[in-house]
Amino acid sequence: MIFELFSKVALKIEVPSHKLRKGDVASIVETHTGRPGEEPGYSLEVFNAVGETLAVVTLRESQIELLINNEVLHVRRLDEVPA
Repeated sequence: MIFELFSKVALKIEVPSHKLRKGDVASIVETHTGRPGEEPGYSLEVFNAVGETLAVVTLRESQIELLINNEVLHVRRLDEVPA
């Protein structure tokens, strides 16, 4: 597994059922090794700008990426329509 428990990651995909978009930030709260030959997965907790939980979702390892030091966080409204 690439990602450590409680690390911050960015979504690489959209999750429309929870109004989440590519680039949204989440915290890893659980790891899932998967069956033999399957990609590992992670349960992620997504927070709003004031720290309240918006969603807990489970994604595959290839659907998330670590944050890096030359990125900046951005605030968006959940009701925004994607461009």
